[in-house]
Amino acid sequence: MEQIGIIGVGRMGLALGKHLIKHGYAVTACDIDRGNLNKAVDLGAVAASDPAELGRRASFVILAVGYDDEVNEVTLGKDGVLQTLAKGSVIAVSSTVAPDTVKALDAAAQAKGSDVLDAPICRGRLFADEGKLLALFGGKKHIVERARPVYGAFSSDIAHLGEVGHGQVGKAINNLLLWVNSIGLIEAGRIAESTGIDLPNLAAALKMGSGASKALEDWDQTTFTWALKDMQIVSKMADQAGLSLPITGAVKELVKEARRVKATNPPKWTRSSGA
Repeated sequence: MEQIGIIGVGRMGLALGKHLIKHGYAVTACDIDRGNLNKAVDLGAVAASDPAELGRRASFVILAVGYDDEVNEVTLGKDGVLQTLAKGSVIAVSSTVAPDTVKALDAAAQAKGSDVLDAPICRGRLFADEGKLLALFGGKKHIVERARPVYGAFSSDIAHLGEVGHGQVGKAINNLLLWVNSIGLIEAGRIAESTGIDLPNLAAALKMGSGASKALEDWDQTTFTWALKDMQIVSKMADQAGLSLPITGAVKELVKEARRVKATNPPKWTRSSGA
């Protein structure tokens, strides 16, 4: 079995580690937050002091950090995992980052004899806890096949979308559609509330018609925490392609206020949502 390393064992990374350990994998964990690292150790992981130490122990490294600069730091930095990772190893990027970021990392990894798997994950925290994530793969076919049993420990579905970078393209489009729908639910909810209609009853009806969406189904779990970052990635892609996308631009601005609205006074699409 692969020797697994996970860099970033916060809310998502810890869930991945739990399932991997349950499936018999030896897991080494690294996180700048000692509290997160202690939780991983309690589950059975071995702690590494930095990514370079983790690289000495792992043949398959999963990145679960939050941002592009963190991906670059833990891989390409002074104490980055690429400094020590053995040839023939894999770095799987399950962080949500720009396609350019994983492409550049793949070039750096190949220069050192390793490969990158572009592997963002979808469906969020509750599905991570249940081991039912969706993984979007971008990479060489043999690397994808090597990764399937690893990701199968915490994913019920895996889609190979193409080359390195295409996994992040898939995640960006998934997130764009999520936030378009989520903003729509706030505005639609406000209109509906103004009429005095029972919103949960309306939601149940909408789920049987063309107004159905995954965003509506998962309304209680939606937080908009990562929405701005997601939309910044999409906007960067649009700029690079020379595309004028006014709806995308509007959603990028609207998610800023939507985060506050969802946390304080959201439309009550379910009996349990909001105060």
